Amino acid sequence: MRTKFIKIAAIVPVLTLALVACSAEQDENNVAAPEPAATAAAVNETVQPASTDEPAQTAGPVKETAGAEVKAGKIERYENIDISDWMDEDTVVVSKDNKTLGKMTLKELAGSYPKSLYLFHLDTGQYELLKEQKNLFLGEAVLSADHKHLLYSEFSLGDPAYHVMDLGTKESFSITGDPIAGAISAQWADEETVIGPAYSGGAFTASTSGKLAAVEGLGGEGLVVVRQIKDKIYYTTSSNDTLQTLDLKTKEKASLKLERVGTVITSPDESQMLVLQYKDSTQTLLLSDTTGGNRKVIVEGAELGGVSWSPDQRMIAYSVTNEESGTASAVLYIYDMLSDKSIRIAEATGNLTTSWSPSGKQLAYTEWNGDQSRSSVVQLMY
Repeated sequence: MRTKFIKIAAIVPVLTLALVACSAEQDENNVAAPEPAATAAAVNETVQPASTDEPAQTAGPVKETAGAEVKAGKIERYENIDISDWMDEDTVVVSKDNKTLGKMTLKELAGSYPKSLYLFHLDTGQYELLKEQKNLFLGEAVLSADHKHLLYSEFSLGDPAYHVMDLGTKESFSITGDPIAGAISAQWADEETVIGPAYSGGAFTASTSGKLAAVEGLGGEGLVVVRQIKDKIYYTTSSNDTLQTLDLKTKEKASLKLERVGTVITSPDESQMLVLQYKDSTQTLLLSDTTGGNRKVIVEGAELGGVSWSPDQRMIAYSVTNEESGTASAVLYIYDMLSDKSIRIAEATGNLTTSWSPSGKQLAYTEWNGDQSRSSVVQLMY
């Protein structure tokens, strides 16, 4: 399961990690994968995240402790691919260069190859083509909960466009047109519905059958964050970064009194949420229930990213990036809800995204260095 961290996810030499016609079958659909680089030694250092049960209390620095219940094992690294989701324990969804299509024809991207979507079989090292298109970067691919559809973006220059593909037929439709103009961003609301802010203002829904609709009660507002949790939509606007809700049944609106909200990540059972808040030169990752109560600060840092829940809701992945002497370095952590501790998993570079295998025993993280992606898969023991 991957939570999109504000486009959240990068595709292209100019595309952040952050966020198509049917293809003909080719001989290259099953291409041997590159051998993973040498396995990195797991880092089992643990940290105690700063936390509080009080609503607005600032977290202190991360404190080193010992004896984490969750441990990191072997790490396999894969160059030049972006893992964005998991089909099963041995199969991941990836975006990577498709050299069979030739290089991009746009002058600004002439040195790059299109990026296509594949299933990558970790056990056999084979790629299975899902979607390709000339002169486009495809990425940010996230499966529906029933694994029957794939939400993804396509990009060359300008803003990305979002599409939904039926994995049975390999047919896709674009989330664009009346009455929404297009999708600014998109995420799954449930296994049959995509939701997000619309270019026409307000929020949209798109069913897996291709039906587009504007969300009643939010029309005309310029929205930034849009998430659906059960029967409520959680949102911020371009003029108000305080998290608000719209009850889809009563149409009543309310404020959760959570300010400077950059993103909301819902727990698998939809009983809790993670809220990323921006506070001057720092960011805070806050855990709360869906009313905004029972708040707890997980971590505070200069720049946070790679946030995602494990399927069993026990663990939260996140990265902390700091800059020293002009060089940015990121560290990936897993926070264990049971032990109230964080384990340091690995050091990384650039922007990070993360996604969990269905069992929660494997965590994939992708680094984007501004030129290429590198993905790694961590084996977890607990």
